[in-house]
Amino acid sequence: MAWNEPGGNSNNQDPWGGKRRNNGDRKGPPDLDEAFRKLQESLNGLFGGGKKRGGDDGGGSGRSSGGFGALLGIGLVVLAAVWLYSAVYVVDEQEQAVVLRFGKYYETVGPGLNIYFPPIDKKYMENVTRERAYTKQGQMLTEDENIVEVPLTVQYKISNLQDFVLNVDQPEISLQHATDSALRHVVGSTAMDQVLTEGRELMASEIKERLQRFLDTYRTGITVTQVNVQSAAAPREVQEAFDDVIRAREDEQRSRNQAETYANGVVPEARGQAQRILEDANGYRDETVSRAKGEADRFTKLVAEYRKAPEVTRQRLYLDTMQEVFSNTSKVLVTGNKDGQSNLLYLPLDKMIQNSSGSNAPVTGSAAASNTDVTPHVTDVPQSRTRETR
Repeated sequence: MAWNEPGGNSNNQDPWGGKRRNNGDRKGPPDLDEAFRKLQESLNGLFGGGKKRGGDDGGGSGRSSGGFGALLGIGLVVLAAVWLYSAVYVVDEQEQAVVLRFGKYYETVGPGLNIYFPPIDKKYMENVTRERAYTKQGQMLTEDENIVEVPLTVQYKISNLQDFVLNVDQPEISLQHATDSALRHVVGSTAMDQVLTEGRELMASEIKERLQRFLDTYRTGITVTQVNVQSAAAPREVQEAFDDVIRAREDEQRSRNQAETYANGVVPEARGQAQRILEDANGYRDETVSRAKGEADRFTKLVAEYRKAPEVTRQRLYLDTMQEVFSNTSKVLVTGNKDGQSNLLYLPLDKMIQNSSGSNAPVTGSAAASNTDVTPHVTDVPQSRTRETR
């Protein structure tokens, strides 16, 4: 039975525990105006609001306007806190920030605690010391019309944050396009064997120079620090044929190195021998010329002496000549007189000298037989003067 049906509630009470009274004075549910009034009083006490004025009739409108003002104040305080939180920012040591005011460049901010004024200002903050990397790979056509796959890595960093933010819409995309253009230009100007073998370092230098020139022209604010061209390769369909070509080129280079090593060992030796022969020839020439000059000088002096005493000089020359001849011979033939009718005497001086040097030793065998044949031999040969045989 409902609480307000006739006879259904003998205690005359409502659901909130209040007793109904005949004069209408009852204890009922809480009044919303009373709740707003208490909230307003609390906010007025917190923010220093003024007291109520007037009678009971004007109290309701005053309480309503005071509550709206308090809520508005709270909202403004919250908005100010949120704005301050978003306006204050910290720039790291490795970073910089560019501030735009009304869409126009205002300033570049360094490391530290800073503030800007959104939405009037707008900031762009980037790391300007960290090196970034971009990798590119694709099939290129070389100068000799061969297709190769060339992978490379570009390392770069932001050198001018203002140009990086304002001049180009997407500077890193522009970097990729410029890298592709520079790579294709350099590979297209290089032969295939240079791309596949020892020409990579030169290619990397040329690509870096051309790429940096493109970026400076675009004013992207990017500086290329390093370009690394990795090992290029032929397409997979013809990789085996390219490997054979590379091995043949390596064999050629190895044979060339061996030939150069052999040449480096033989050529200096031959040059040394040639120089020694030249030095010997020069020495022999100097010796012969000097001896000839000495003989000519001696003959000139001898002529002067011969004119003074011909017989003495002639006898002296004869004796000197015989002494020189006999000192270098081992066999001598001697005649007895000047008429040429005497016997010819043969003197084996070598056997005689050998006999005299080995007289103290016992003679046996073939040595004894040789020692017996040391007597002079006489032959009936007419001779007018002494002869010498070697």
